[in-house]
Amino acid sequence: MGEMFSSGLKKFWDKWNIRGVIMLSLFLQTILIFFAPSRKRTAKKLFLVLIWSAYLLADWAADYAVGQISDSQDEAADEHDKTRELLAFWSPFLLLHLGGPDTITALALEDNELWNRHLFSLVCQAVATVYVILLSTPNRLLIPTVIMLFGGVIKYVERTSALFSASLDKFKDSMLKDPDPGANYAKLMEEYANKRDMNMPTTVIVEEDPERGREDNTPVRPDDKLTDLQVVQYAFKYFNIFKGLIVDLIFTNEQRDKSRKFFDSLNPQEALRIIEVELSLIYESLFTKAEILHDWTGAVFRIIALACLVSSLCIFSLKNEAQYEGFDVALTYALLICGIALDTIALLMFCVSDWTIATLRKLKDDPDEKDPWAWTDSVLNWILGFRMLRWKRSICFKDGDQVLGHQVLDRNFMFRRWSEYVHAYNLIGYCLKIRPMRIHPTKGLLDSFIPCSVTRHPHRTLSDLSKCKWTIRPVTQQLGRLITEVLKNFGLKDLVEEIRFTTSDRLTKELWEFIFTQVKHKHRFAEDPESAKSISSARGDWTLVETSSKATEGGPDHSKLLRYVTEKDYDQSILMWHIATELLYQSPEEEEVTRKEEEYTNREFSKILSDYMMYLLIMQPALMSAVSGIAKIRFLDTCEEAKEFFERRHINKTRHEKENLVKEASQAILSVKTYAEPMAVKGDRSKSVLFDGSVLANELKKLKNGRESMWEVVSKVWVEMLCFAATHCDSKEHASQLSKGGELINFVWLLMAHFGLGDQFQINRDDARAKLIVAK
Repeated sequence: MGEMFSSGLKKFWDKWNIRGVIMLSLFLQTILIFFAPSRKRTAKKLFLVLIWSAYLLADWAADYAVGQISDSQDEAADEHDKTRELLAFWSPFLLLHLGGPDTITALALEDNELWNRHLFSLVCQAVATVYVILLSTPNRLLIPTVIMLFGGVIKYVERTSALFSASLDKFKDSMLKDPDPGANYAKLMEEYANKRDMNMPTTVIVEEDPERGREDNTPVRPDDKLTDLQVVQYAFKYFNIFKGLIVDLIFTNEQRDKSRKFFDSLNPQEALRIIEVELSLIYESLFTKAEILHDWTGAVFRIIALACLVSSLCIFSLKNEAQYEGFDVALTYALLICGIALDTIALLMFCVSDWTIATLRKLKDDPDEKDPWAWTDSVLNWILGFRMLRWKRSICFKDGDQVLGHQVLDRNFMFRRWSEYVHAYNLIGYCLKIRPMRIHPTKGLLDSFIPCSVTRHPHRTLSDLSKCKWTIRPVTQQLGRLITEVLKNFGLKDLVEEIRFTTSDRLTKELWEFIFTQVKHKHRFAEDPESAKSISSARGDWTLVETSSKATEGGPDHSKLLRYVTEKDYDQSILMWHIATELLYQSPEEEEVTRKEEEYTNREFSKILSDYMMYLLIMQPALMSAVSGIAKIRFLDTCEEAKEFFERRHINKTRHEKENLVKEASQAILSVKTYAEPMAVKGDRSKSVLFDGSVLANELKKLKNGRESMWEVVSKVWVEMLCFAATHCDSKEHASQLSKGGELINFVWLLMAHFGLGDQFQINRDDARAKLIVAK
């Protein structure tokens, strides 16, 4: 086996393998500290793969290098005494690298549960590093080596502690209050029995806490518009309460009432700002070292670790560098200087983080109270101002002189707290192999270098190939089948299809205001936990019943639509309403009718939420697992029926323009006369709901003569379906999604919790006290 490689190649590998892996480890640490924070800002698969690769390779590189250094010590002792000293000096740096940067400790929530594995790895790596140092003695670099060993152990302990504190059991334990035994029942009953034995008329009553209600005189928020600092302060306050949602804790009515009162006083934009900071703080507590570093022990450890690097650099610079090879000296300086630089950068990130600012300037109980440190608020507001929400007008509809547009989020990527995108996945488009069209296209970084015609309309760039399409089609078809089979065998087919058929559109200000208004309207009917739970469990029926009560005599009967919600499974309802919404959206007569801005806006909301819910149902199965049922089976059966129908009607890219293909397909589906129920004709073997959606679309058309417009009803139903999914999805999946850019559904989940909608509030008499009354 050894004869396969030349002696020169073997010598090259023996000399450079350790150095190469150490440089790789340093490079990976740099990638993680700069790019890992952006995990919460983007859902791009390629970017997440980069972080995933760097995270796994960083641990491998450090482990491998320590082993190689240990193996090379005996040989170095015989031949290269000077190299042996530097190898021993490098080994603590690998322990430092295993500690990882502050910006990422866990790739997924499951990594936190493996904290004990990292603890065992810490012990093993520390022992291996000590072993390497002992083999290198006598060593002229022993003092800086031991100092670096101390710093490396501290960093690794930080990472293990962060994983431990973010593990769900520990996370839950950290939120539990001191045990409350309640009223001393035994003592109370003894006194009660004694009074009765003495023939004294005695009763036991339960009275409210006299302190309750006094806090109502304090204003819940300042009268003026909330500053950026106040947004972070309020977000930090409610983060410390509502992070218990992740581990399914329940909350008191007092917490519920305070939260409802506060969020009822906010406008939609203020609520969005506060919730995005809350979600960002949840991300930091679960996936970074923030929880550890904001404790006084973590701050002391960080100062000591940085001091170890600085002192080691000073001591090493005093040594006679001529004793060692020039490259090795340069590599040692690179490890020291880059270590100091990366720690300094991490310290700067730490100082300007939302968590640090909220800790430095705690929220005052009385917003109007005078504060001698108020002058610092302007500085902190200036720092936080870079992260404030920024909106940009996007033109999405033109009709002669009439121009309609909406405001979309347009914040600089580095200052975002989440991705700011709402994803779209369309069933009919998928069957026709067409990506959903973006309603609010915005320029990205790619558009600065590549013309818009290439990035937005790639099919035009490839139009020249159409001249030879009959020649290359057989080849491309065979190649496509081969690639599909390979992807399917490696389990990558769903990932590729998600990238291929999913588009992302910026969240609009109007859509968020619409969702906020609907949730705020419903919370006023939730006066007790039972009604709150009932409202949060509605998935379209609450809206249809409400609009039905407003219907005029002789108008459309909204109650007929209820069976498409109450008598169907949730995933079945989403598929049917998605198909119906798409058929109506693509209808030419609807384009003519929706000329008014309000009508067009509701039509746009329905389209965005319809495609978004389909994206969640099909592309995010883990997030929707609690409510999805047999969604995948229904989706595949529906797609198969749609493809067969389109093939019979010759609806494909060769006969129709790509821009009009979905319109032609939608009109073809609506043209089918549905005199009989599709389920009665097909039976229950196939789970397809294609023509059930067509029947629903025809029912929705009857709403045009009603008091409320068809698109208004449809958009409200979609908001209700989104709210149902938000409150019934697993809370841990919501938290997990924050490391992948975040989703609109995460915001709705937290918004509904703040308005007291859900089943998390179950303590009714938390402030009641028992009292013994003796009649006179």
